[in-house]
Amino acid sequence: MKKVFALLLCLTLTVTMLSGCGGSSTSSSEDSDVIKIGVFEPLTGANAAGGELEVEGIELANQLRPEVLGKKVELVVADNKSDKAEATTAAARLIEKDGVVALLGSWGSSLSIAAGDVVKSNEVPAVGVSCTNPQVTLGNDYYFRVCFLDPFQGVVMANYAYKNLEAKKVAIIQEVSNDYSVGLAKFFSDSFIELTGDENAIVETGNYNTGDQDFNGILTNIKAANPDVIFAPGNYTESALIIKQARALGITAPIIGGDTWETNEFITVGGADVEGAVMSTFFDDTNPLTEEGVTFVSEYKNAYPERENVAAVSALGYDAYNLLLDAIERAGSADPQAIRDALAETVDFQGATGAITIDENGDATKTEAIIKVVKDGKFTYLDSVSVE
Repeated sequence: MKKVFALLLCLTLTVTMLSGCGGSSTSSSEDSDVIKIGVFEPLTGANAAGGELEVEGIELANQLRPEVLGKKVELVVADNKSDKAEATTAAARLIEKDGVVALLGSWGSSLSIAAGDVVKSNEVPAVGVSCTNPQVTLGNDYYFRVCFLDPFQGVVMANYAYKNLEAKKVAIIQEVSNDYSVGLAKFFSDSFIELTGDENAIVETGNYNTGDQDFNGILTNIKAANPDVIFAPGNYTESALIIKQARALGITAPIIGGDTWETNEFITVGGADVEGAVMSTFFDDTNPLTEEGVTFVSEYKNAYPERENVAAVSALGYDAYNLLLDAIERAGSADPQAIRDALAETVDFQGATGAITIDENGDATKTEAIIKVVKDGKFTYLDSVSVE
């Protein structure tokens, strides 16, 4: 049954035929009528909801722009199973067996970092979607991304805690098995200490691992420390459970987090307890920053009418695909090295999430973040924040 389910999942998520199900390898050479692009995302496991949202944006972009250089673009989707080792394997299989000329993904910085050596050693470019940890692109000339980075996001949320919530003391809860969570917690801490001028502004730090469900020990210590705000960047499921258990213990301090919270599962798991939870994110469908953003929102709502919210990571998936095709078009070639060089030269690409210029590190230069709050069971726009 597991094999049957895996086959059905592959057929559903792969845009074209059986390419993602491990068929015979066909390299996307210059004289081929098809250009293969690999998509490696968590479609099962702890990060599945995030991976599915990114795939939705990528697939929508592919439906709207299915060709480049007069050739059909074929998406080959691989499930990295929310696992670092599987992420490495999935990236290698897409490159070495399926013959893709570039990769898109992955939701989860740890998963993208894990695939970094494969991308670099094979000299095949990758475009990260929402992987915000600096380590994704650091020292890797073949990895790029369309999202902002955690140093920026950490500053945004530290400013929000200090200026908007008037916090002087903060507690941090971090997912120590998650590079994203640890990195973002540190950037937040450094910024908050600088803002307050108080080296003791972080009054308590609690650590947990992916998959943990009981946070009462951590929260009991935090309650005793009596912080003004709790910063808890981490995966959506664990973060929602943390908030539920905090409220059950009588902790009333505002609890804020990062972009990973913006999935329907966060609200489903957290229920009424996550009302008022505030997070930084990349995009808001009620306030698109560009004309391409307006187009994306319209097309997304037509394609996924059952979605109450247009997820920011879906917009980023849309941008990652279109940026990659723009690079292929500018390169005039499906050669991976030519694509890499064109990606590195990207200036002022007009995406749904804003203008994208790729810097010397392969990162998108972005200076604006969106702040959202859970209100009446929905992710609701609260503010746009610029940090120069």
